[in-house]
Amino acid sequence: MTDYQLKVHAESFGAVAAEYDRARPSYPIELLDTIEELTGRPLKGATVLDVGAGTGIATRLLRARGALVTAVEPSPGMAAQLHAVSPEIPLVKGDGNELPFHDATADLISYAQAFHWTEPDRSIPEALRVLRPGGALVLFWNLKDRSLPWLAEQEARLSAALPSYHYYGLMNAVTEPLGRYPFEVHNRVLRWERRITVEDVITDLRSKSYFAVAEPALRESVLAEERAALLEVFPDGEVTEPYSVDLTVAVKRD
Repeated sequence: MTDYQLKVHAESFGAVAAEYDRARPSYPIELLDTIEELTGRPLKGATVLDVGAGTGIATRLLRARGALVTAVEPSPGMAAQLHAVSPEIPLVKGDGNELPFHDATADLISYAQAFHWTEPDRSIPEALRVLRPGGALVLFWNLKDRSLPWLAEQEARLSAALPSYHYYGLMNAVTEPLGRYPFEVHNRVLRWERRITVEDVITDLRSKSYFAVAEPALRESVLAEERAALLEVFPDGEVTEPYSVDLTVAVKRD
């Protein structure tokens, strides 16, 4: 994907913020446990910047754990949805390439489904600048388990139908650049699943950037075909989606 295409995709989420908040998956509680294990400190009382917070799905989990969390989000549409749902969460306009915070002010900087929208040569030094000694950069993604036939078949259909379809296999891509900086890097994979309806799957797909940037006629045609394909596999309309959470925790060396 070119830089221009990346920018277009990144800016597409505002128009689908409601769908994103309604249908995107949350995260298992084990994720927060593992973050605490790998950082060596509790989230409760920690100063956290959740960058690329979107509609606040991960932000709310961090806050519920007791973190003093500020959401950082560049998209006005996504930020508006976050504020509408969670007005109590402090919210700052910004992105990871140029964090609007002073040096050494955060215990943890998190990116949920968001680090791949940054430029690592800018966002990693920015994280180092803003993190306190011993603080951590925490990156995680929910990834569907495409070893299942129905999910592999879905990926093949979407890849064939949508010119800008993309799927991220992310952990190795982020670990390599982190290794060039003064971090102690840990990786984990956590597995979980959720049960949702076929219509929820369609809403989730509608919130993807490769659907948001598609021509409306193409988007609706592909979604209709996908609904029909899913109902063939799940005639009762109930879908079990298996996920892995790819987690990278990079602790800043003192």
